[in-house]
Amino acid sequence: MAELRRFSLVEQAADQLAARITAGEWEIGAKLPTESALVGELGVGRSTVREAIKELRGRGLIEARQGSGVFVIALERSEEWGAVLRRADIDDVLEVREALEVKATGLAAERRDARDLGRLKATLKSRADAERVGSDDDLVDADLEFHRAVVRAAHNPVLSELFETFAPRIRSAMLDLLQLSPDDRHRHDQNAHSVIMDAIRRRDPATATAAMLDQLESDRRGNEQAASESE
Repeated sequence: MAELRRFSLVEQAADQLAARITAGEWEIGAKLPTESALVGELGVGRSTVREAIKELRGRGLIEARQGSGVFVIALERSEEWGAVLRRADIDDVLEVREALEVKATGLAAERRDARDLGRLKATLKSRADAERVGSDDDLVDADLEFHRAVVRAAHNPVLSELFETFAPRIRSAMLDLLQLSPDDRHRHDQNAHSVIMDAIRRRDPATATAAMLDQLESDRRGNEQAASESE
């Protein structure tokens, strides 16, 4: 099998696995090869394989079962869901993020454990580094990891699954938002993310949810401003 060469390795790896699923290499209910096996088959790194698996989960082709592995649940992407995501604009995405992430943030402040705090601290640092010297892609990926860590800290598997399903569209919308803002007005909100983490650390749901809502609303206001300036 030829190794992947194009620049978007995650998307290419996901597309290649999706094509194999659609072709019937694995039937519905079949277990995918292990992460290590896929690394060898695709010729990419372990982190790329992990992100490709997340992408396929977002497409509704596979599901992860704790302690068992990753299994095929559909042979083709749901066109209805895909059409909804393609039509969704940035404001639509932000509305969904508010509904999902604000609730998750409050639960995270109540339920987080030491491991969650360690993950939040690490992703917050990565985000700061990406905001300072990274590309748009680096910043968006680091930001998404922080928000993923917040949702995971809620310890609600359904919220986590919803986030993972929606994550590819979140990433796309965040990149669109940065491209609409050549003055980088949306980059410098590291402090807002620090406030979210600190409130979760202090087990303060009210402050945590207010901070998350304010951060997402700030993106919405920035999107509206960018749209008005382009008219």
